[in-house]
Amino acid sequence: MNANSQQQRAIKAFAEFISTPIETLLQEHRHTASSSTVLTLFHDVAANVPAYKAFLAERGIIPETIQTLEDFQQLPAIAKENYIQRYPLPDLCRSGQIATCDMIAASSGSTGKPTFWPRFFTDELQIATRFEQIFHDSFFADTRRTLAVICFTLGTWVGGMFTTNCCRYLASKGYPITVITPGNNKEEILRVVQELGSNFEQVVLLGYPPFLKDVIDTGISHGVEWSQYHIKLVMAGEVFSEEWRSLVGERVGWQNPCYDFASLYGTADAGVLGNETPLSICIRRFLAKNPDAARVLFGESRLPTLVQYDPTSRFFEVQNGSLLFSGDNGIPLIRYDILDTGGIITYDAMLEFLAKWKFNPLEALCSHTNNSTLTTQHSALSTQHSPKGIHPLPFVYVFGRSNFTVSYFGANIYPENVTVGLEQPVIQAWVTGKFVLQVQEDADKNRFLSVVVELAPGVESSEDKRQAIAESILAQLLRLNSEFANYVPPEYQTPQVALAATGDREYFPIGVKHRYTRR
Repeated sequence: MNANSQQQRAIKAFAEFISTPIETLLQEHRHTASSSTVLTLFHDVAANVPAYKAFLAERGIIPETIQTLEDFQQLPAIAKENYIQRYPLPDLCRSGQIATCDMIAASSGSTGKPTFWPRFFTDELQIATRFEQIFHDSFFADTRRTLAVICFTLGTWVGGMFTTNCCRYLASKGYPITVITPGNNKEEILRVVQELGSNFEQVVLLGYPPFLKDVIDTGISHGVEWSQYHIKLVMAGEVFSEEWRSLVGERVGWQNPCYDFASLYGTADAGVLGNETPLSICIRRFLAKNPDAARVLFGESRLPTLVQYDPTSRFFEVQNGSLLFSGDNGIPLIRYDILDTGGIITYDAMLEFLAKWKFNPLEALCSHTNNSTLTTQHSALSTQHSPKGIHPLPFVYVFGRSNFTVSYFGANIYPENVTVGLEQPVIQAWVTGKFVLQVQEDADKNRFLSVVVELAPGVESSEDKRQAIAESILAQLLRLNSEFANYVPPEYQTPQVALAATGDREYFPIGVKHRYTRR
């Protein structure tokens, strides 16, 4: 791709982004068949991406035979193991050239070795539309002077730089948004909010949920009056409870839970795949209070992240309980298995399901626009206008990674990292090697990393052993997992280790296949 075509590509995409209102764009996408969009993407990638061309050829697949959505759904899924890690990085890009991209982000795998994800300016504009949905529909930032404080880790990690760029593109589009980037420096965040916040009508904090809560709690202990800044939160990287949302909301002096928060379903592989909307939050809060309904809808007794997505931007499918998506990026992805378990629900199916449980979220949003407590008692739906930000987009729900990782401050933590900590000299003689890794919450809803370790037969528990094991696990997490080292604040890094006897019934029952993680 020559410099001129890159230039034209950037100018055309930016002009469209700047000149198209978010409502117009989503309205257009409603009338665009997502199946034709994804088939067009497939044929483009099959023709222009060397790695995908080779991937299909190795399996005897002729691209010209893929003409319908049914054909498309027979294509083999790609994943890191069978695709991303098998081909040279340039071959994963269009024309086999990294130069078609202008930015590279990194995500670290189980060994700590990063995977690199190139992207171009136009890829970021697609994702900026997800941020625009939030800032326009939830925060009314098209008419309110807004300070956006980037609290994601800065550097090669995808969250900080990607989010910064997307917020700046919204400012270019005319939103009165000003961006500042303290990253995950807690003292700097508090200084920024206190010194600059009063110049704006609202302050948006963007970061990982447990880190933002830590910032808020630290601010309270320092005498920060959060309510005066009209705080809004944009979060990513974690599934959190509605109880958590309520607790944090109360501490910042929220106005309305459905309009003061938004969580992103994002990934280094492809940016933001979907986002919470006032509607999805309203529905999730109802389901949190009605676990029987949630169990019927999701098939599990845990509450997943629930977001809406634009199928012309990211096309989702479900295969054996795993989410696959296709989307255009610096590395275009076709039927990509990100190892997330979850499902998809159409807009109409969602409303029909809720109607059976005597709940109308559209009425609830109208009834409680100025009420921070959602109930199932509604007034009649306003005939003059529906609540802002209601788009008939499909829903995707996400339980999280199916490959036994746990997510902590946005970092994926792998059992393999902990194993190495238990294999160190001296410690290996005390333990069987079995453990259970989980993220838990204390009474104040602060998260901590819990590791329950099985002691070897005949080994007695002691505080010295517990402390030595915790220090060894921490040392290996810091050494092996670069996301952990960079994302998790130092005061939250040391795992809380508990020692259990061999064959402990709760954690290490004998004769049962062991699971190293719990959620």
